[in-house]
Amino acid sequence: MELRHLGSTGLRVSRLGLGTLTWGRDTDEHDAADQLKAFWEAGGTLVDTADVYADGGAEYLLGQLLEGLLPRRDLQIATKAGSVPDPDRRFDASRGHLLAALDASLERLGTDYVDLWQVHAFDPFTPLEETLQALDIAVSSGRARYVGVSNFSGWQLAKAATWQLASSGAHTRLASTQMEYSLLQRGVEREVLPAALDLGVGLLPSSPLGRGVLTGKYRHTTPADSRGASELAAFVEPYLDEEASRIVEAVAIAADGLATTALNVALAWVRDRPGVTAPIVGARNAQQLRAALSAETLSLPDEICQALDDVSAPVHRYPDQDWSTL
Repeated sequence: MELRHLGSTGLRVSRLGLGTLTWGRDTDEHDAADQLKAFWEAGGTLVDTADVYADGGAEYLLGQLLEGLLPRRDLQIATKAGSVPDPDRRFDASRGHLLAALDASLERLGTDYVDLWQVHAFDPFTPLEETLQALDIAVSSGRARYVGVSNFSGWQLAKAATWQLASSGAHTRLASTQMEYSLLQRGVEREVLPAALDLGVGLLPSSPLGRGVLTGKYRHTTPADSRGASELAAFVEPYLDEEASRIVEAVAIAADGLATTALNVALAWVRDRPGVTAPIVGARNAQQLRAALSAETLSLPDEICQALDDVSAPVHRYPDQDWSTL
């Protein structure tokens, strides 16, 4: 699998990442092991998790697999901290909480460092410089090699990245931002992606297949074994409207013309967007994952990319467009 630099850093990661959102919950040890082995055999290196996935179960399961399945040095482990199970405060990015969460993650993962540590979301109740100080401490102490953020808006990302680059003292630059990005969700193109490109921050798209909808599995019905028929139905439902259906049909037409799958077309499109380092793909089993990994050999023709751009184009008006043309 091709490797790419993560933003403006020296870290090179596979251009497709393996997501572990369902590990320890819907994905058991055997399926997780099969996925990790298939990913590694395909040349994948970046494995993404978080301390809240399965209440820590995903990190623990990954750590157990690293003990005997694969050498630790062959993978780049990315995890996140900051989400908390508190209905009154969903995110806690205070220095104390973040550093304690990192120590707990390392213990579950069975390692003394993570390759990428990310703040899971912006915390409006904590001064940003305090949050960023936790990132600096994590790197200076050797517990994290690189740091990033997740689910930050454009101004939040720009403020954080600029603070790290411009404030006095030694600070670790942000390597990445993880955001939902697909043909069905192009909102990051308004402000987040331009900020990331300008500041040298690599984008790690989550849900690059539109929460599974872009595979075409929901075109005619809802499969009984799909997320749309599970407790995650509310997660999928926003992408089952008429506009999404039109985009899915365009992807299916492109796939037919290229003699490939809708999954491959949708994944190749987001993988090769400007500023993208590696989409994060989650799968129910190794068979599903191998289907996604097969997109590695696909490069979309320019005319197909343009057609998909046109059919899925979000509405960008003032002030996102050049105001002088309005």
